[in-house]
Amino acid sequence: MQSIHIILLILGYFGVLIGISFFTGKSANNSTFFKANNSSPWYLVAFGMIGASLSGVTFISVPGWVEGQQMSYMQMVFGYVIGYTVIGLILLPLYYRLNLTSIYTYLGDRFGTFSYKTGASFFLLSRVIGASFRLFLVANVLQLILFDTYEIPFWITVIITILLIWLYTFKGGIKTIVWTDTLQTLFMLISVGVCIAMISRELQIDDLFAYVSENKLSKIFFFDDIKAGNYFWKQFFSGAFIAIVMTGLDQDMMQKNLTCRNLKDAQKNMFWFTIVLVIVNFFFLSLGVLLTDYAQAIKIDAHKDQLFPLVAMSGKLGVTTSLFFLLGLIAAAYSSADSALTSLTTSFSIDILEIDKKEDEKEQIRIRKRIHIIFSFILAATILIFKYFIADESVIAKIFQFAGYTYGPLLGLYAFGLFTKLKIKDNLVPFICLISPFLTYLISDYSKIYLNFDFGFFILILNGTLTFLGLLSIQKQYSNE
Repeated sequence: MQSIHIILLILGYFGVLIGISFFTGKSANNSTFFKANNSSPWYLVAFGMIGASLSGVTFISVPGWVEGQQMSYMQMVFGYVIGYTVIGLILLPLYYRLNLTSIYTYLGDRFGTFSYKTGASFFLLSRVIGASFRLFLVANVLQLILFDTYEIPFWITVIITILLIWLYTFKGGIKTIVWTDTLQTLFMLISVGVCIAMISRELQIDDLFAYVSENKLSKIFFFDDIKAGNYFWKQFFSGAFIAIVMTGLDQDMMQKNLTCRNLKDAQKNMFWFTIVLVIVNFFFLSLGVLLTDYAQAIKIDAHKDQLFPLVAMSGKLGVTTSLFFLLGLIAAAYSSADSALTSLTTSFSIDILEIDKKEDEKEQIRIRKRIHIIFSFILAATILIFKYFIADESVIAKIFQFAGYTYGPLLGLYAFGLFTKLKIKDNLVPFICLISPFLTYLISDYSKIYLNFDFGFFILILNGTLTFLGLLSIQKQYSNE
């Protein structure tokens, strides 16, 4: 696949997205940008959320994870089902009843201003890190297969990547994203299907399910070692809580749900989204089995996050596979990154600056546009930091590890708010939410050293529990306190 083909593909792809933004951004205001005027069809939201949930991380890292972890990731996926059920039955009714634009407004109503600002701040930190990790994958692959050829520095690749997102989101916001994510999810799923078909043909596989089920890498359930990071119950419950915090307590994902016409539509969206997501993740892991076997068969030395890109772009599977791989990668990454930029803008504008309380609508729009630009620069800077300082591990593992520390306080705050009626000393909440991740790190680190016990992704639950206990310690003893 020649460089000119890649350039034409990128230009054509983003030409379509910018065209969609032109039509969806007509007569756009802040209500359009933040909530799409509550007019999104639920089935479009559900389909688009698949791409936003999977992202470039799933596209690259999950297949590459199979070689070392087999198909243990499905244990977390099964846990997702429990988490999404909690979102549909508990969190969505709460958000719709309160008619929220930012879901962190709930914390202000329940506890006070300090809790509200703390929750929003942890989301901003979590989403900046998560979105940057995801975009790093795409920028790195584009650098490898295209920009290195022209000796273009990585930082320019990053700026181009962020600029393209800004171009088609700055006006229509979430209304544009509901439609572009639908298209991008379609591209991503088609590309996975094409790659599976082409590798199956090369390996002369007649029955994909039989091949995967009989493969030595297809083991899903791990009950042997309770101390191991991939022990079933650790990953299952971690998956449930990761789904709750990274979807239900995340402004990015919930902002799409809150664009539906009503609660019933939002719950239908969550139901179908859950079913399709489980199936799609299974196919990604199956693709990982095929890629690992094929790389060994043709003697390509590729592992982890390099496995899928190197095999797909090697030319041995033909130009069609390379073309669809690149299309799927771009679609997967941008379907999560574009909504991340929009949700960051929304949360900072509403939660931190409270622009919705300003009477001048033109001033609101002006501030929102500036925040949109600022977060574009923040994402670019974070990607560059990740590039030069991150350890050499699968990105998906890094994302879930960071999520355990940054989403844990949100989990504790919402659990305390929903499942107790206690009041707390609001001004002490920031200290509790800062101390809990620190204690989580110490407990996790020392347990691994002295007890040979790996918390794995279970650190999210540990962090949330410590936050919950911390909130108990600062409860108000008297109603007049």
